[in-house]
This record gives sequence, structure tokens and C-alpha cells, in this order.
Amino acid sequence: MDLEHARRVAVEAAEAAGDLLLKGTRGAVDIRSKGGSGDVVTDLDLASEKLLLERVLTAFPSHTVIAEESGLLGAPGGEWTWLVDPLDGTNNVAIGLPAYVVGLALCRSGRPMLGVVHDPVTARTWSAIRARGAWGPSGARLAPPSRPAPHGPVLAWTQGYAVSRSDLAAQALKERLERGARRMLQLWAPLLSWAMLARGDIDGIVGYQAEAVDLPAGALLAQEAGMEVRALDGGPFEEHIDGTAEDRSFLAAHPDTIDTLLSLIHPPSS
Repeated sequence: MDLEHARRVAVEAAEAAGDLLLKGTRGAVDIRSKGGSGDVVTDLDLASEKLLLERVLTAFPSHTVIAEESGLLGAPGGEWTWLVDPLDGTNNVAIGLPAYVVGLALCRSGRPMLGVVHDPVTARTWSAIRARGAWGPSGARLAPPSRPAPHGPVLAWTQGYAVSRSDLAAQALKERLERGARRMLQLWAPLLSWAMLARGDIDGIVGYQAEAVDLPAGALLAQEAGMEVRALDGGPFEEHIDGTAEDRSFLAAHPDTIDTLLSLIHPPSS
């Protein structure tokens, strides 16, 4: 498998989908409810996904695809599986907030090998290949240094749609983080948060039972930019696509600061 070729295909597909989304958000957007958790889907999600599926399956007809709206396409359990998030930030688009991205990941036997995130609003793309590095616009390598946070870290928070308002564990975790952080962002676009971490714009991300379709691309991008991802207890984290929702709780930060962030989750008095 030529991962560099796959990266080029994914980047071109994501940027084409981004052009579609950018033009579409300038007009009226058809919005409807999706499931019972308050999530929504738009006509732009569906149009972007259609474009991405056509590009990916034309280039790799034998691969399996798991898409945000279409679900599983192809036989499950194959060696190579694409994860497609055609519009990460749909709820932002629904309220007119220009904070959304397109995400693609390619996994081998469930383990992410390639990740691409494209921001249509700023026309910037970030990508990564396992063990080869991460790149930003114009092919610049991503490797931000740790930065001091004398007034507390700037964090992003993400959680899965199935997490209810009555989840006491999630509430307690958020409260501890908010007490120790300078600011905690809830962007409703996890892949955008991952790109911000990979660039060094924020200090960390905390995820609680995060969604499966966007996690692998973002985690790989951050790891290849030099960030570390751990489970909430500080142990190893494996961004495998076959895990449960509980397996998708994590903390990500620069290696120099991750222990500090873990201390916010597990303060000495607890």
C-alpha cells in the first residue's frame, strides 16, 4: 500500500469537499434532526460525503469505508478501512458559526495509518502518515514546542453524542478541568481541536467517550506532530477503530506538559 499516494488522494478529496461546503454555507442550508441526542444533519453533510466516497472508492475500490452518514460500505473486517467525516462541525454550520472541517483516516487492521484534516474556511490542510510525520499547509512539518502556561492551560473538550447531561463522571471531569484551565473550548468540531493541538495553538485536548469516526485522524495528526495521547488514568491509549465508547476517553498534550494536565484530572487530594 502506497500511503503517500493515499495521502494525496485524501487531501485532494478533502479539499474538493471543502470547496463544496464553503460555497454551500453561503446560501440556505437544509437542516434536520439526526437521532435523539440533539444532533443534526444537513444537505451539505450528504453532498460532501457523496463526493468523498466517490473519490475514495474510485481510487481504492477494494477498501472498506465507514462514513458518518452512510455507515459501513463494503465487507467489514478488511485490511484497509477508510473513516469519512464529511462535515465535522455540523451543529456549528446550523447556527451560522464558521468552524468546521473535513476529515479522512485510513486504517490498517483497525489502526490509523493516515489522517487528513481540511479547514474550508481558512483553506488549510493538515495530514499525517504513521511514523513519517505530520504536515501543514505548503508541506511544512508540524512539530510545535511546548509552551509555558503560567495561568493554566488552554484545553479543548470533546464528548460523544451519547453522553447525557446526567452523566456524573463527565460532569465531575469537566469541573476539575475548568478549575485548573485558563480556558476550556467546546468547539463542536473535534478534528478542528486536534489540528489546533498539532499546530501548538492549544495546550491539550480531553475527550470523554469521543465519537469513533473522527478520533483516529485527529489523534494520528497530533501524535505525528509530537504530541502524546494517553488514557484518562495516565495509561497507554490505543486509537483503534474497534474499541468501545469507554475506550475512546483520552488526554492529549505535549509530552512536557501532559503530566501537568493529568494532575488536573487526578488532583492530589482526590
